[in-house]
Amino acid sequence: MIQKMKKYTFLVFHKEYDAFLEQLRDLGVVHISEDENSIQNDPEIQQYMARKSEICRLLDLKAPDALIAEKAQVSKQLEDIEKQINEVDIWGDFSTSAIDRLSEAGYKMRYFICPRKKFEDDWGVVIAEKSGNLYFATISGAAVDPIEFDSNIVKEVAVKTSRSELNAEADKLKAQLDDIRQRTDEWAQAELPKLEAELEELEHSLDWRRVKISSEPAAYGAVRVAIGYCPVENCDNLNSMLEAQHICYQAVDPVPGDDAPAKMVNGRFAKLFESLTGMYGWPTYGEFDPTPLLAPFFLLFFAMCMGDGGYGIVLMIFGWLLTKGKVQVDMFKGMGPIITVLGAGTFVVGMLLGTFFGIPLYEQSWVPEAVKPFIIQGKYMNFDIQMLLAIGVGVFHICFAMIVKCLCYTMRFGWKNTISEWSWTLLIVGTVITMSVAMLLSLDTQIVTYIMIGIGVISALGIYIFNKPGRNPLVNIGMGLLDTYNMASGLLGDVLSYLRLYALGLAGGALGKTFNDLACQVLGDGPSWTWTVALPGFVLIILLGHVLNILMSCLGAFVHPLRLTFVEYFKNSGYEGKGVLYKPFKK
Repeated sequence: MIQKMKKYTFLVFHKEYDAFLEQLRDLGVVHISEDENSIQNDPEIQQYMARKSEICRLLDLKAPDALIAEKAQVSKQLEDIEKQINEVDIWGDFSTSAIDRLSEAGYKMRYFICPRKKFEDDWGVVIAEKSGNLYFATISGAAVDPIEFDSNIVKEVAVKTSRSELNAEADKLKAQLDDIRQRTDEWAQAELPKLEAELEELEHSLDWRRVKISSEPAAYGAVRVAIGYCPVENCDNLNSMLEAQHICYQAVDPVPGDDAPAKMVNGRFAKLFESLTGMYGWPTYGEFDPTPLLAPFFLLFFAMCMGDGGYGIVLMIFGWLLTKGKVQVDMFKGMGPIITVLGAGTFVVGMLLGTFFGIPLYEQSWVPEAVKPFIIQGKYMNFDIQMLLAIGVGVFHICFAMIVKCLCYTMRFGWKNTISEWSWTLLIVGTVITMSVAMLLSLDTQIVTYIMIGIGVISALGIYIFNKPGRNPLVNIGMGLLDTYNMASGLLGDVLSYLRLYALGLAGGALGKTFNDLACQVLGDGPSWTWTVALPGFVLIILLGHVLNILMSCLGAFVHPLRLTFVEYFKNSGYEGKGVLYKPFKK
């Protein structure tokens, strides 16, 4: 839920304004309304932001620019040397000093490549053969005339440095890289803590400056006027501080149009999913907090997309290791609890769907018969029950969103302005409930007909006639027709989107089963002594296959439920997510 706020207007003598901000920051409960135009045009803030960007870049690189440039230069030289080594390697090792002495004596060594079929024995000494080509050398001097070759057949290459000399040069460059790495580590140990401390101080300075320039002058500059918001539960402490310092202030309830922040207060379970709400957008003050309603559905959707009880155990173990600090992965920092919860949900749903590390439990003879009735399997009217379950979950989710929208809109705007929403909810949700009850209880067709007629008439009046009281009836009819088109074109697509819950779970289970089958084929049905040879292959396929499947399944199980939440649910629940999160001015 969103905690109630009080809007404060502070009037402070301009010479006492800095001292007032110090006391306000020490109290740490007031969210100051900031002036974005002043902040964006302030040169001091721009300097702070530039330095902050530079510090963050250095913290990310963990090395200064000079060492980075030096490392890049040496790495490029080493890459060139290694390329030369590959080129001269086929010529073998030789002494460049001996060749230099030949040159001083008037002899010249030349190196050529030509197709083996074109080579003639009197051309020179063959050094090596590779890929159908001969690598050969010639020598010419005062008594030996150089041989001229057809350049279309024979290609001359330059070989000026021996392999041993290039290897020695490469070793020197590698030693330089080791030295650069050592100097980088020493720099990181000495400078990174300083940069982190500077970044923290810079954050304080930025907050201070943003708050300070967000006030407005009044009374010819003698007074500074600032606006802030404080949670109701902290107002007594704030009022005591203001009265003790003789600060003039006014405290009122926020009204629509104020930029009041949203402070979300949720239980331990829902709080894990607040970051998902933030990915879409924080609620505005007066809007409902969707997190408590988002959390159970996202957990269910994630579990259905994973669809494997064994993978749920893996996620629980991984989440527990992250939470306890046994495993540290920057990408998953602070996500241990939510991964554990998602793993637990995946285990429960996966067992209900009857898949454990790709093993279809319903088909196994070792699974107790008393357990199998709890596994969701089979078909209904030629449709897979798991597919119908996904559709049913989607219908319920959308109906639930429509009810939430009506309740929240009524609280915010009054029932007169939500007649159209209530009418559509009555039509859609009422129809779903009526048809479901009729199928379960086998109601008389005539009774169902009367109920549907009643729902249709009442809904039509609200949708086409009374959707906006006081407006021209013809305009109401036109707007009702437009809403009808949007509903008709959108609801079917929204419901069908939930088929992804079934498809992803089915795909993950099938892929897991495929890896199991491949591993079993490697193991074979031969004597047990052959297992010593096949067992490593079996273990390798099982481990690599299921690790790959878990990673792909987790990606899909995160992205697609997020889409169902952001698009299908938020659209039908009326959630906007254009608010500002409560961020008190404090150290």
